[in-house]
Amino acid sequence: MNTVANSPADLIRIEAAALEQLALRLEGPQRRVFDAVAVAIVTAAQSGHRTVLTGIGKSGLIARKIAATLLSTGTPAAFLHPTEALHGDLGLLAAGDILIALSYSGESDELLRLIPVLPRLGITLVSITGCTTSSLATASAHTLDVSVDREACAHQLAPTASTTAMLALGDALAIDVSQRLDFQPQNFAELHPGGQLGRRLTAIRELMHTGDALPSVLPTATLPEIIHEISARRLGITTIQQNGTLLGILSDGDLRRLFEREGPAAFHRSASEILHASPRTIAPDLFAADALILMELHKITALIVTADGTPTTPVLGILHLHDILS
Repeated sequence: MNTVANSPADLIRIEAAALEQLALRLEGPQRRVFDAVAVAIVTAAQSGHRTVLTGIGKSGLIARKIAATLLSTGTPAAFLHPTEALHGDLGLLAAGDILIALSYSGESDELLRLIPVLPRLGITLVSITGCTTSSLATASAHTLDVSVDREACAHQLAPTASTTAMLALGDALAIDVSQRLDFQPQNFAELHPGGQLGRRLTAIRELMHTGDALPSVLPTATLPEIIHEISARRLGITTIQQNGTLLGILSDGDLRRLFEREGPAAFHRSASEILHASPRTIAPDLFAADALILMELHKITALIVTADGTPTTPVLGILHLHDILS
């Protein structure tokens, strides 16, 4: 038995090789199995049923993660501990559900004891295993193969490359199903209201300044009036509008540059003479992350929010960089 310690890089390469082997398998006959499982999960979800993951030990931990990924990408899912299932938690399952059982050997006693019950409950069994001739695989409607040539563990005891393969396959399945269900960023935002992801996926309409907080002057506004509006709204910018039409914008930076060029003569200028006529605009249903990309691209700190994201439609609000970062 090999007891020579591999370098950390070698250990990673062992797991990477297992993933490459899995990818190649999914380009062959296993692709049809993968698609069949994905379709079964989609059909169950569209019918109001769930996909339940189960496994024991390290495989159980991977099953929990796959269930969480399915849930976060819009697929009804849950984790069922196989031992607890035998003591009453089978009530979690309902006719029409999909049960995905993870076991590298395919011979885990806790899982095998569930098999006789499933047909009576009307449950479709799917296995993720490293042995496609195992008892679990034989009892399954579909079997996904995650066999690996070797584990990263020098003694070939600790599940490492095999659990990495299980996790990657589960992630691929969850994302594939979410695409089939047409899961959109706005759906993701609804399921992730907290943390960095939630902030990035906040709709612009929820962050923008509207109503009295929206700075605006007429094209005839004098420089003192423009300065007052920018100062009062505290956004460093004002729109110039006429009868609801956006003519342009002026920022405090524009005013500083104007004074540098013209000095006191600038006080005799009106908004229509000095406005920036090509403002950057954005639609209200896009996300904070979209706005941030646009701001960074054009090196600006504010965007005008219009009905359809173009300058020719009514102004709805202003979004400032601080609104995103805060």
